[in-house]
This record gives sequence, structure tokens and C-alpha cells, in this order.
Amino acid sequence: MISALDRKQAVELIDEARAAGARLKAVCTELGIGMNTYRRWAKGGEDRRPLVDRPVPPNALTPMERALALEWLHATGYASLPPGQVVPRLLDEHGLYVASESSMYRILHAEGEQHHRGRSAAPRKLGEPRRHCAHGPNEVWSWDVSYLPTRVRGQHLYLYMIIDVFSRKIVGADVFDAENMANSSTVIERAVLREQLLHRPLILHADNGSPMKGSTLHVTLERLDITPSHSRPRASDDNAFSEALFRTCKYRPDYPATGFDGIEEARQWLLAFVRWYNEEHRHSAIRFVTPAQRHAGEDAAILERRHEIYQRKRAEHPQRWSGSTRNWEPVGKVWLNPDDDAKRLEAA
Repeated sequence: MISALDRKQAVELIDEARAAGARLKAVCTELGIGMNTYRRWAKGGEDRRPLVDRPVPPNALTPMERALALEWLHATGYASLPPGQVVPRLLDEHGLYVASESSMYRILHAEGEQHHRGRSAAPRKLGEPRRHCAHGPNEVWSWDVSYLPTRVRGQHLYLYMIIDVFSRKIVGADVFDAENMANSSTVIERAVLREQLLHRPLILHADNGSPMKGSTLHVTLERLDITPSHSRPRASDDNAFSEALFRTCKYRPDYPATGFDGIEEARQWLLAFVRWYNEEHRHSAIRFVTPAQRHAGEDAAILERRHEIYQRKRAEHPQRWSGSTRNWEPVGKVWLNPDDDAKRLEAA
């Protein structure tokens, strides 16, 4: 058990780390304790849980019943089956009920016999995703590649799009007839030159595909002073900004669902879409200003004018407002894959 002196030292270390900007959950995880344990120690309370006499639940299996269940799980014809198969077979073949499936799983786990079976890969925890915070435009970009259909069955074009996480502006987009590292480098380099970011620090987040991680692309990123960031394997939610952008793109009314005639038609359609998205589309996540306005820093003045109009209307007809007017405060920093603490702060 940890002594009172050790608990005091742990609380002091945690408080010092939090004062320096660390998150409580991360610090507690580093020390191997829970957040509730820290709160209890901070109040001077003692952890009496290991000393409490815990009675055996009245519905628990007896030692004899546990031994019988384990015996059947080891029996010939049942040893290779999961409890979900063992229980109904015992009912059908022997008219016997020993324990529930969950109880048998717990028995196997306690005996160290609960392991993944079969040729498929065992489930694994992906770990924490890459997290980045954008305080302004051109700090964090997200990009991805998607298929574009053609009128020739079995042939596709490849749509590349790069979005600024802070402003939601499409800073790079093009269509190619192949998906490879050379095309990826071309789109990224054009976007950097267009935004005049040569040798300015930038984080570029992408999926785990080979066109996003190849050596040719990494040479380009290193030359442009771009830090690459990648999603966890088979976790599409880690690149949510790009996924949402592609959905908006392919659900436009003028999107040719039957396919494009060729690459030139696709590129012309993409130019029109990018112009609409950046210059006309009022984005709901940034208080319904256009991505181009937020990217240029014009959103604060626009939202202030909206707030003033609302205040005038409220003064003219106060009976039409039961509370405060609509929130027209500019959106602050934007997180890519925020943790629980960041989500709570955004919701507050």
C-alpha cells in the first residue's frame, strides 16, 4: 500500500504538472492511479477499499459448480468450443445446465485459458489518436484521396483535397487518373506555394495509405518543412475533417453520380465546387461564415455586425426573446481528434 507521505508527494507532483499545463488524466495515467484516487488523496482521505470485507454474492457459483463447469469446458468435443456453443450443447445433448455463458467466460479468464482462437487476427486496442490544435489558419491541414466515377465501368479517377482544419478552407485540390506518391507531392507543393507557406512549420494529417506515407512524399514534406501526421490503422474517424468534406462534395446537387466523361470534365467540376465551398458556402461549424472569410480573418467583423443587428432587433421587440440572442462569437481554436477534456471545454 502507498503510505500517507507517498500520497502527499503524488498529489504535489500532480498539482505541479497541472499548473504547468498538463491534463489530469494524462498525469494520473503516468503515475498509475485513477482520477478519483487523486481527488480522494487531495482531500486527505484514505483508501480503505483494500481493507473492506467483501461478502461473496449470494448468486455466485460454488467451488464445486466452478470445477464442474471447467471440467465440461475441458471435455472432449467441447474443449475447442466457446462457451456460447458449450451451453446449448450441454442442454441439447445432456439436458444439463451448469452455468451461463458469461460465467464460463469468467472461469476461463480466471484460469488463464481465455485466448483468441481461429486464424483471424486478435482484436487489439488502437491506442490514442494523433491530436493537433489549430489556433489559426495554415497550422494544421488534413487531406485524403477519394474515387470519382467515370462513365466507363470499372474505371475511376482520383480526387485529392486538402482542407485547413482551422478555417475549413480547401487549400489544395486536383483530379488525377492514378493514386501515387508523385501526384500527392504535386498537390501538396502547389497548396504550399499558393498559401505562401514555404519553410513555415505546418502539420499535415492523413490516413495510413501508401500514397500518404511513401518515401517520395516524405522527401517532399521534409523539403517543405511539413510535419506528417497519420491516423491509426483502420480508423477513418481520425481524419474526420477530410471525410466530412468528401461527403459534402459528393452530395452536391450537381454531382454527376453517373460518372464523368473524362479527367478534364472532372477538373472543371472540381474548380466550381471549390469556388462554391470556399467563397459561398456558410459553414455551420464556424458560425456560418465562409471558409475563405475565416481563413482571411474577416469572420470576427462579420459576426460582430450580426450581433449588433440582433441586439437592435431585441431592443425593438424584447418580447420576442425569452433569453439571450444567438451566439455570434467567433469560433476559437480547433482540435483534430480532441480528447474528452477538450470536448467538454468546446461544449461549455
